[in-house]
Amino acid sequence: MTIEGHPRGPSEIEDVDPNGDTEAPPLSFDELPLPEPVRAGIRHAGFTECTPIQAKVLPLSLGGRDVAGQAQTGTGKTAAFLITVFTRLLESGKTRRPAAPRALVIAPTRELAVQIAKDAEVLGHGNGLTVQAVYGGVDYRKQRESLRQDVDLLVGTPGRLIDYLKQKVYDLRAIEVLVIDEADRMFDMGFIRDLRFLLRRCSPVTERQSMLFSATLSHDVLELAYMFMNDAVRVAVKPEQVTAERVQHLLLHVGVHEKFSALLGILEREGAERTLIFSNMRRTADDLCRTLSINGYTAEQITGDIDQRKRLKILESFRDGTLPILVATDVASRGLHIDGVTHVINFDLPLDPEDYVHRVGRTARAGASGTAISLACERYVDSLEAIEGLIGFKIPFEFPDESLLRSFKPAPRQPRRREGGPRRDGRDSREGRGGRDSRGGPRRRSTPFDSPPPADPSSERRADKAREGEEGDPAAKPGRSRGRRRSGERADGAAGKPSQASATPPAPMNEAASAAEGSATGQAPAKKRRRRRRRRGGGSAPEGAASETAARDAGSSD
Repeated sequence: MTIEGHPRGPSEIEDVDPNGDTEAPPLSFDELPLPEPVRAGIRHAGFTECTPIQAKVLPLSLGGRDVAGQAQTGTGKTAAFLITVFTRLLESGKTRRPAAPRALVIAPTRELAVQIAKDAEVLGHGNGLTVQAVYGGVDYRKQRESLRQDVDLLVGTPGRLIDYLKQKVYDLRAIEVLVIDEADRMFDMGFIRDLRFLLRRCSPVTERQSMLFSATLSHDVLELAYMFMNDAVRVAVKPEQVTAERVQHLLLHVGVHEKFSALLGILEREGAERTLIFSNMRRTADDLCRTLSINGYTAEQITGDIDQRKRLKILESFRDGTLPILVATDVASRGLHIDGVTHVINFDLPLDPEDYVHRVGRTARAGASGTAISLACERYVDSLEAIEGLIGFKIPFEFPDESLLRSFKPAPRQPRRREGGPRRDGRDSREGRGGRDSRGGPRRRSTPFDSPPPADPSSERRADKAREGEEGDPAAKPGRSRGRRRSGERADGAAGKPSQASATPPAPMNEAASAAEGSATGQAPAKKRRRRRRRRGGGSAPEGAASETAARDAGSSD
């Protein structure tokens, strides 16, 4: 399936509207040269008209061209490459062989791999092609045994694909169509070496059709397309074409200690039926979920440390509407197509501007409308400028008043489990050390679930020092070791002069020095004086100095 006049070998990437400036004309699936089983699958999925990215990609990919597409999430690019894959496999006429998949789709995350496999089952309804998904966390042996059978379309994550490939469970030399989805995410997650490992073991570029999709076609992504694709055509769809008109953006400037109070006010004001809340860290997601639950909201979380089976169960509950609130990190910000998400709330502004686009893309899918609300606190507000620069417009903002903030009951703190084990010196690597508290964990930063700190945290320390000064020893001198004595005392003791300190302490050299000393430092409390007296009693100081010190201490205690 080649186009005449196009060489079958690596060449410069051809740009066909690389900036998405040209809007694709309306295109119906009935106008495309599709086999009847593929048309039946499209009707089963309920599709009639092509989306902008489908209208640009399908005429090229159905003609056999390699395509590098730039489009945001939720634009229909999954259906674009699945329709191409099914058409190619049905028209090639090649027979399948055991443990030799004919098409490969590589996805960066487990959730995205599962979603692609589900979409393939819907679009491939009744076409006779088999789909197998492999990903980490579940069914290791079951996936391996299924992969040994006849597989037409294999969908997987890089880690599990390489694991089975090194065990020689399957072979990639029979690949007819290769698809790389979310290529920019592959680079962000450090999968580029794994990706190159897989691509080098596929069939040659002249014997397969390759497709690549990414939210941004950076230099690294284009280099990957140049090396492992054949005369690729670059197409793009503007981000504002697909999200800005259907998503209502709003930004609330709040303090870090007001965030959860504002979140409760937003949930009460908006009356959201199905809400997705994003945080930057797993710890914050856990605190959010527990605090929401204790304040009367039904919520679950999906983060990287949640078991895969539980994650799939939670996603299914959120998808069918039994779970109204889902708290997640960026593990869920790409590739999940969940109908009916009315609100996306960024509890934390994302550090990566592209993650904002992917988070917001969870709502307003398939022509629906949605609302994206972000809470900007002093901890993450620095990323706002980069986010607005990427999306191309200023996000409308508000300063919430007291009517929006709600009081809440904080969830009890849970001990943080630290990773680690015994060290060579016999200590556990989880034990406390410099910069950590007495429980062995890091010093806990303030969170949105704590009460606000005092206006001046150092006021208590200054008060303690003032109290010590009121009870201290007039003869104590700042910055001196407890065992040191004044030079005058050593001279008197060495000369054997009788001590006059039993009645009054030794006078300073002048009144200015005495005033400066008394005003700049506190004085040692009585407990320290007794400890110092006991230590000096058994020391090796000269007899005169020891008697003078004891006499001075006795006089000052009077």
